[in-house]
Amino acid sequence: MPKRRCHTCNTLLASDNQGTQCSRCAAAATLSPPNLPPEFWTRPTLREAFEARNIGLLFRAYRQAQSPKVPQTTLAAWLDLTQGRISELERTRRAVTDLERLERWCDALHVPHHLRWFTGGARRLPDAATLYAARTVEPPTPYTPQPWAPTDQTNDSPTAQDQNIVHVAVPRLRRALDILDIPDDGPTRTLAELQADVTTMNTHRLEARYGELVRHLPALIGELSRARQLFTTADRRHVASLLTLALRAADGVAYKFRYFDLSARLIDLMRTTAQESDNILLPAAVSYVRTETFFASGDLHTASRALDQAADQIPTRNLKQAATAAAFGSLHMRAAVVAARAGKADVAADHLLTARHAAHTAPEGIYDGTAFGPASLRIHELAVAAELRDPAGIQRAATWEPPSHLPAERRSHYFIDLARAQLDLGHYEEAHICLQAARQAAPEHTRSHPQVRQALSVLLRTHPSLSSGLLDLAAWAGAR
Repeated sequence: MPKRRCHTCNTLLASDNQGTQCSRCAAAATLSPPNLPPEFWTRPTLREAFEARNIGLLFRAYRQAQSPKVPQTTLAAWLDLTQGRISELERTRRAVTDLERLERWCDALHVPHHLRWFTGGARRLPDAATLYAARTVEPPTPYTPQPWAPTDQTNDSPTAQDQNIVHVAVPRLRRALDILDIPDDGPTRTLAELQADVTTMNTHRLEARYGELVRHLPALIGELSRARQLFTTADRRHVASLLTLALRAADGVAYKFRYFDLSARLIDLMRTTAQESDNILLPAAVSYVRTETFFASGDLHTASRALDQAADQIPTRNLKQAATAAAFGSLHMRAAVVAARAGKADVAADHLLTARHAAHTAPEGIYDGTAFGPASLRIHELAVAAELRDPAGIQRAATWEPPSHLPAERRSHYFIDLARAQLDLGHYEEAHICLQAARQAAPEHTRSHPQVRQALSVLLRTHPSLSSGLLDLAAWAGAR
């Protein structure tokens, strides 16, 4: 009788072991997904799932291709989901458009990167330009990347120009951080002039003007670093506040363009400068931003814990003051989204209720760089409903539209979340309309958002009627 080996660790199997794994590997497999050999992913059922670009099909094929077959309960435990959620995904085969969820699930199952369709690594479907050609419609002229461009340079596609400038400018931004404690020599303006520039940069961030940010932030961060060393002790504390807000503006670019290492570095620097500042509420604003680090890593438990700790540090005796209420409410608003992403509907509802009480005190406005108020809260309520796949909550949100005075980035977030929710419900044309509205509100933010490209990719495959408007939007966003 030929000797049999464990297909995981290659050790010899006992004669009475009728399985394909040794006892140690079999026990470990119940705790976390196994690292499967490359040939496993080439099996016909898995190949069909990848070609269909459907996570529910992939879950089913993944479970059934193993011996013994992996139960839904085991797969649910590996992915931190419920068995009912796994069953729903496999049964309905509804497309999941949340890129972060897809990445987290595929990371957990050790899906090879070249097979992940949502990153562009899997089999390529005809892209929007090909679809244009099939309909005898001329595709837009592609933008040729340019070297560093001054602000007065003209281009037929300013959004494309600004996106390319972001990538070109990132090394300059990194260098500004490298020499934060030993800045280059140069002029240093007055505190009032620096304050005005930082305010302008935060307006650019809130309005999603990323090209403007990277053109000016490296020099401004350097000048603030010099002021931090040259000014009097009292003024230095105010400079630390300004530097924190400038670093936050830089993080707005780094995180949106998926430079997650740079974003994490900026947030660490923000935590330091916020502690040096003369604004006792600034650390709360930094904690709000810090959630991005945990979103990027998928560590929702720590994200929730960090937000709770930050909220506990806000003096409750001052909650009748608008600025304090806004800082407190913003943290709970963010915590609600974290809880919803983790599938904790009750916890999310509690956080939203707390944020709602704070919004009664704080009118809509910008507080230490964060938009908070009744309208911002409604946008987060939609995000929670979208994460929880709550049709009633999504329907309530769809009857409202963010006012024009809200920052452009926040308005576009609303439409992107609503598009994702409508797509999950099978409302394809409504999703398309929402993406067009997001583009109109904040083109740079919308074009760089991975969920927009993912949603458009789904629409290109599933929309019953590919209009020229949808094809134009997909070509503009680079969706396939």
